[in-house]
Amino acid sequence: MEKKTLLTHCTDAPGLISKITNICYKHQLNIIHNNEFVDNTSGHFFMRTELEGYFNDKTFLADLDQALPEGAKRKLIGSNRKRVVILVTKEAHCLGDILMKNYDGSLDVDIAAVVGNYDTLQSLTEKFDIPYHHVSHEGLNREEHEKKMLEVIDQYQADYLVLAKYMRVLTPSFVEKYHHKIINIHHSFLPSFAGAKPYHQAHERGVKLIGATCHYVTEDLDAGPIIDQDVIRISHQDLPEDMVRLGRDVEKNVLARGLRWHLQDRILVQGNKTVVFN
Repeated sequence: MEKKTLLTHCTDAPGLISKITNICYKHQLNIIHNNEFVDNTSGHFFMRTELEGYFNDKTFLADLDQALPEGAKRKLIGSNRKRVVILVTKEAHCLGDILMKNYDGSLDVDIAAVVGNYDTLQSLTEKFDIPYHHVSHEGLNREEHEKKMLEVIDQYQADYLVLAKYMRVLTPSFVEKYHHKIINIHHSFLPSFAGAKPYHQAHERGVKLIGATCHYVTEDLDAGPIIDQDVIRISHQDLPEDMVRLGRDVEKNVLARGLRWHLQDRILVQGNKTVVFN
């Protein structure tokens, strides 16, 4: 038997849960786990269903389409490990945490390669027997650099990209190629302090909480749908460099958690918001 996850998103209507579960029963699929959510503000219905059985995807989805409201979105996802390429610059804490969690099995992901615009993290990556590609941006404009990056990334046929402190803004054409398939960690509790040097911005504002945000990358800088966030307390005594040090644990934990939920198909995107069945 196979295990698959069904994600359903549509306009809310009476009896949707019954319709979906009855179709699962019709196809002799066992429901292992089920979560649903109705956003009463927008009138949208979301459901995540873990299934087990012998699947005929075509007929199963056709039956669903007959039962669901017009314009409904549904996706049946297999249990294969997701394949990712990680993009980095110089900071090691997020990359190191993902590599370690993948090594000990607490993060189930196929890391195909790590690509960096510096070679700083090459030795760390190669300790885990993962290919590292140094694609320098020196002397290149953004489009030229991304073209060279894509020549490397495309050969790995990755399902998703992870920006583990990759400190370069991606062009709209790059983002569009991986629509809602690029996960970033930003060292701020967005939407506060977007852009460069958020800890310095936070220090200037005198905040007492700093945080990190895992989100999908869109054309708008640091404004994509938010997957996960967390914060820690600081005081007036903390300088920007203290915030950088204190924030590293928050950043790596938030990225790993958001990435895990994404890999487990627990996230549905509606507009610029997410529903996360964690």
